Amino acid sequence: MTSLATSSPAAFSEISEQVAAYRAGRDAFRDLDDTLDAVEAEGLPVWISVMPRDRAHALLAAAKARLDAGEDLPLFGIPFGVKDNIDVAGLETTAGCPQFAFEPQASAFVVERLIEAGAIPVGKTNLDQFATGLNGTRSPYGIPSCAFDSRYVSGGSSSGSAVAVAKGLVPFALGTDTAGSGRVPAGFNNIVGIKPSRGLISTRGVLPACRTLDCVSILACTAQDALTVLRVASVYDGEDAYSRAKDGAVTPTSLNAFRFGVLDPAVLARCAPDVATRYEAAIAGLESLGGAPVMIDYAPFEEAASLLYAGPWVAERYAAISDFAQSQPESIHPVVREIVTSGTEYSAVDAFNAQYRLADLALQVRTALDDIDLLLVPTAPEHPTIDDMLAAPMALNSKLGLFTNFVNLLDMAAISVPSGWGDKGLPVGVTLIGPQFSDGMLAQMGDRLHRSDPAARLGAGSTPLTQSSAVVPVNNEQESIRLAVVGAHLEGQPLNRQLTERGASLVLTTRTATGYSLYALPNSTPAKPGLSRDGGPGGIEIELWDVPVREFGSFVAAIPGPLGIGSVETEDGAIVKGFICENYALTDAENITAFGGWRHYLAAGSANQNNPAITIAAQENRP
Repeated sequence: MTSLATSSPAAFSEISEQVAAYRAGRDAFRDLDDTLDAVEAEGLPVWISVMPRDRAHALLAAAKARLDAGEDLPLFGIPFGVKDNIDVAGLETTAGCPQFAFEPQASAFVVERLIEAGAIPVGKTNLDQFATGLNGTRSPYGIPSCAFDSRYVSGGSSSGSAVAVAKGLVPFALGTDTAGSGRVPAGFNNIVGIKPSRGLISTRGVLPACRTLDCVSILACTAQDALTVLRVASVYDGEDAYSRAKDGAVTPTSLNAFRFGVLDPAVLARCAPDVATRYEAAIAGLESLGGAPVMIDYAPFEEAASLLYAGPWVAERYAAISDFAQSQPESIHPVVREIVTSGTEYSAVDAFNAQYRLADLALQVRTALDDIDLLLVPTAPEHPTIDDMLAAPMALNSKLGLFTNFVNLLDMAAISVPSGWGDKGLPVGVTLIGPQFSDGMLAQMGDRLHRSDPAARLGAGSTPLTQSSAVVPVNNEQESIRLAVVGAHLEGQPLNRQLTERGASLVLTTRTATGYSLYALPNSTPAKPGLSRDGGPGGIEIELWDVPVREFGSFVAAIPGPLGIGSVETEDGAIVKGFICENYALTDAENITAFGGWRHYLAAGSANQNNPAITIAAQENRP
């Protein structure tokens, strides 16, 4: 029996197109209702819970108010799904186990980041219980099947997220990936799955599987959409001990003449014939893009992969739910229980010995990678039926991890992209893998490979891939982003060093267009203003700085709330990136627009500390 894709409620081929339509006046609330209708109609086994409509509307209304106030919300109005081991305020977190369920007090850090960018979580998606599995059959909420044929597994553990995206219910969804859980279901459902570098997306608010290895994954129909989400989500989290940041990690650099690792024939022979055929086609695709294949010794990669379920990292899975596993073992799916409770068999000595062996293997892998720019592997060696998986749940699941399990252990980044169709009419995926923080390069190269197939289409729908935007590479590392600064980052001000240390250069001093007001933010250290597009007179002095692209991410990551980066219009009509302030912070702030700029305000305050005229002017401009 073949399952049919659900057409996208908003009928857009990409996120940026949808956001642009909302900015131009399309009714985002109507589309949100259509999405919620479709999600509710789909229900189990893809969705475990659905966001209450009043809360979803409230989130969108808050985002709309901020958009109308001039904030740049790159995901405004975009609905998304969330794997049900990631906290969303207002919805239970079940991790695929009803007896374990709890109501989180707050959303996970990554969910909050997406909401701040204007996106709307519409529900929690099904998963292999406690994110333990690569197949999607280990859930009491039912078994999501492949979006193309209900006889076949969806892949897991991010099963519901992948199927929801493939069916067009949401433009993107969050999964997690510890051993391939964001890549295998992407490959089985003709979508893109990004497994970011460890720590690039905070896992605070994510129920751990293996906390030292876990990543939040992004599933979307195109690499461009996935990268758009990754840019928003990859923000350093000072409250997550495993959070990491790296300048330029998500910058989409392109390789024009490159070397890529490929499997030797003996390893490839362990794949189903149609998987091998599509893998060879992908090799040819990369060659057409200027790549030269280099055969690698896969042995150290495979041995590293074997450590994940035959070593102390199983004990780490047990550590994540040990209290529950001891008190309610009968509530855990039998296969999951067998895997997780086996973690009690490992000692501290075993843990250290496994770490030592992994370090040795990592050294061998680094040596192999010195000769290549990226590694190309099939996403999974075969695509089993649900019946076959249920008959041999451990053995078949283990096979699915042949090309995925090593990636997190060896601290690498990866992206799975579609690579055509197999003998059964099912999609086949391939995965590009690179060293830590090569995420932007992999997205660019994965997108180019995906687009080398002229017949590629989006998910389980009929929309051609060519109707969506490609990832635009940044080839010149010196390419810069023009940034308008208005306060403490001005030349000579206390935070200007954050620009100069990154190689930014001052271009000119100018003013904002009309429509802006400037406020002195209370209790800020160092003192700083907030710029708001609230219909004020404008004409506020700003400086335009060119910031190198490779440094821009780290600069933005250092900006504390209520400030952020949005779009600012200059007096000559140019639109540039610039500092903006959230409206909530302006309630008790002093309106200083009349001074014409931050420097003038500071100078007036210094020279006229006791001047009543200054005090009166400030009071008259208070909101």
